[in-house]
Amino acid sequence: MEYVSALLPPIVMAVFFTCLVVTIVKSQGGQNKAKEDAAVDAALARAESTRQARAEGGAR
Repeated sequence: MEYVSALLPPIVMAVFFTCLVVTIVKSQGGQNKAKEDAAVDAALARAESTRQARAEGGAR
């Protein structure tokens, strides 16, 4: 029974890692890619507008 307790953690970790990789691969591309790109573009636009507002406020 010691071999079972010795092999169980690596097997569980391997299954978890495989599921993680499959989930990551499935979430790439398609509609999800467009959503992610739109979210990144919005975040970059917010950051840029904040940076410009701070630059204009500091120049006065």
